[in-house]
Order: sequence, then C-alpha cells, then structure tokens
Amino acid sequence: MRTPKQGKASRGKKKGASKGGKKTQESSDGAGAARVWRPGVDPIEDGEQLDYDPTTYDFLHAMRVEWPCLSFDVMRDSKGDGRTAFPHEMGLFAGTQADVGGKNALVVAKLANLHQGKHGRKAAQNPEDSDEDMEGSESEDEEENKEERPRLHVRMVTHSGGVNRIRAMKQQPGVVATWSETGHVQVWDLQKQIQSIDEEVPEDANKSRGTVHMAPAHVFSGHKEEGFALDWSPVVEGRLLSGDCKWAIHLWERGEGGRWMVDRTPFHGHRASVEDLQWSPTEGNVFASCSVDKTIKIWDTREKKKPALGVQASETDVNVLSWNQIATPMLASGDDHGILRIWDLRNFVEGGHVAYFKYHTGPVTSVEWSPFESSSLASSSEDHQVAFWDLAVERDAEEEAEAMQVNEGQAEAPEELPAQLMFVHQGQKDVKELHWHPQIPGALLTTSSDGFNIFKPSNVGPEV
Repeated sequence: MRTPKQGKASRGKKKGASKGGKKTQESSDGAGAARVWRPGVDPIEDGEQLDYDPTTYDFLHAMRVEWPCLSFDVMRDSKGDGRTAFPHEMGLFAGTQADVGGKNALVVAKLANLHQGKHGRKAAQNPEDSDEDMEGSESEDEEENKEERPRLHVRMVTHSGGVNRIRAMKQQPGVVATWSETGHVQVWDLQKQIQSIDEEVPEDANKSRGTVHMAPAHVFSGHKEEGFALDWSPVVEGRLLSGDCKWAIHLWERGEGGRWMVDRTPFHGHRASVEDLQWSPTEGNVFASCSVDKTIKIWDTREKKKPALGVQASETDVNVLSWNQIATPMLASGDDHGILRIWDLRNFVEGGHVAYFKYHTGPVTSVEWSPFESSSLASSSEDHQVAFWDLAVERDAEEEAEAMQVNEGQAEAPEELPAQLMFVHQGQKDVKELHWHPQIPGALLTTSSDGFNIFKPSNVGPEV
C-alpha cells in the first residue's frame, strides 16, 4: 500500500467558505495570475507538472494487487456507522482481470491503520512545506511514522475467467456474486476468508498468502452470453438480478440449504445489451435497468413480459445507473457521450430529466449517489476523472465574489464549469468503478487499470 504524493488535481468548495465558493487546482501564467487547469481542455506545457494541494483531501491512500480489477464492492462491517475518527479501517471484495484466464482470483482485502497522513488539517498546519521538502524528508518521515503506516490484509480465491462485476449481499456481506467473462454467474461464501483476515495480527499484514481453491456456492450457466449487470436487493435478503449482453435479465431467489433458485424465464424488453441493474431501495419487487438500446426501464418482478415504465434516456448507450437511497424517486444515469442525467420517477418521460451535466469528455463508467446526502453523487469516466456533484448548489455571483475576497489568490472558476461540480479527483488511468463507503461519510473508493484509490475530499461530508 502507498500514499500518493503527486499527480492529483482537485476542484471544490473551500472548507468554511460560502456555498458558492470553490477551491481549485491552481497554477500561474506569465503574469503570475492563478488559473484553473481544466482536464481535457487546457494543455500542459513543456516543463510543467501537475501536483495536488494536500489540504483538499482529508485523507488519500492507494493500493494495488497483482492484476487490475474491473469491479469491486465495499464490505460492510460491525465497527459502526458515521465513522470520522482516524485511523480508518475498511474491507472490500474485488475480482481481477489477469492476462490469462487461469490466473484470475477473487480478492478479499482489509485496509487497516489508514491515517490522515500529510492531508487535511495536517497539511494546513504546514503550508510552507514544498514538494522538495516532502520528498527530501521521506525517509525521515517513514522512520518517524511507522505507527501510521497503512496495512493491507489480503486473501485470494481462484476464479474461472476474468471478473466482469462483483457485488456483496447487503444483509450478509460475506455472500458475494460474480459475473465471469466465461458467461457464468456465481455466488460465493467468503466468510472464512473474512474471519481469517480479522484474526491476522498486524505484523503479518502485506505478506503473500497465495491463492486458495474453493467451489462457489452456486453457478448459473443459463445466460447465453457474458454480462456485466448485477445487483442484490437491499429489501429482500438473497434476491439477486443478473443481466447479460444478449438482453436477458434473470431473477434469483435464495432457497434452502444455501442454494439459489434462478428463474430461467428472463425479463424481456431491451433490444441490446443490459449494462446495469439497480433494485429499488424501498420496494422488493421493483428494479431499474439500462441498456445499449439507449433506454432506461422500470420493472415489476411479477411481470416478465414487459417493463412497467420505459424511456429513451440518451442518444447513445446508457452505461450505468444509480438509485438514490434517500430521495427514493431519483435516478442518475451516465452514457457513452459522458453525459450525466438525473431522473425523477414521478415524472418519468422521454426528455424529462431534471438535471443534465456534460462535463466528462469520455464515456461514464460509474455513477453512485451518496448514502449520506440526498443531493450528492459521484461519477467516473474514461477521461480518467472522478467528479463529485452536489445538486443543491446554485451559482451565486455575489457569494462567489465575497469568497474570492476572503480567499486571496484563489483562481476564479470558469463560467462553463457547472456550479454543482464540487471536486475533481485525478491521477488514475481508466477509472472503472467507484463506491462510497457506506459507514464513513464522504469517503470514496475507486478502481482503475493501475490500482485502487481510497480518499475523502475535504469539502465532501463532515469536516474532520
């Protein structure tokens, strides 16, 4: 595990500033005036290098496993909700995408002893530390901060084929479902791996344990092609949906003896690959789907022949969906043109989205509402950016002018940037998926082709 020192740029509301105030990654032009650097728009001149302001993060860590992971899920634990005190500890499940199918594995990981490091208030207390000072004192800091070194505890389980998607059951986090590139959907009981990690002493962290072989609890081979869409119901324990690239959606129910019954009659309604599935957070028989056929559909599990509602939601593939857990009529979607749309199911009609954001310059790869703030969500894209949004923010010229006077030297946000864009996280390549931590307000985890980032922007969630 490592803590990155550079390669990130951020934009967000300054802590303690008025609602419209923004804090940005800044650099100086020839006249010495601060300016905002916009990814995908502004060039980086020869000799220039992006760096990040450590005060814009409350914490920032990174980790890698042997192979990239296309998908992961956060493991709920018994350490309590609403955690803000350091050090943090968290678990996750992931699935690899190895160069050879036989090398793939499920990853069960616990990240422990996650301190603030040189971020947030610590960074603010030492504003004059330069990059050279940081690099030059690295060996000294490592010696002094042994007690703050993060720990990574890992168990690996062999998996047939690359893992397209992995999801943990909400009610029993040790029960995990995977979509394999082989076309099979499997359910696993990883409780023994979790227990083994929990019992491991800190001195044994970061040690290689090899990969164990075990059989999945259930394998479904009824899909005609591989897929990516997968979701557990938060309302009905053991209820699962899986959707494939041949348009089919299958419903799973938990049976006796730890096995699952899969209805082999699929839901019909899409005309192209089903890209994502989301259960209603309040109704056990209702779910949403999105597709390459440009549509979003709302289903009742008691009717397989047609959806209850459906709209054309884009001019291109709709890649991802998220159902708001707090403001439950609200859906968010992201498409291949990089567009985010917000939908209100009380007025679910074509062109009836209540918000529209064209910020990303590549296809949206993940979107998720915050589990703590009904107006907040995060998105990732093939443009290598993770964006944080707050729909409750509106541009107020007077407040922004006041904030600029208070924060002397701060760059003014360009007019074309949406007022609702609170923060941009960079430094990862090909970000594939993101998840908010359900028990640490404001904390986010992301996976990409070069590993995982675990972080909390200083202007998102509670002040720490």
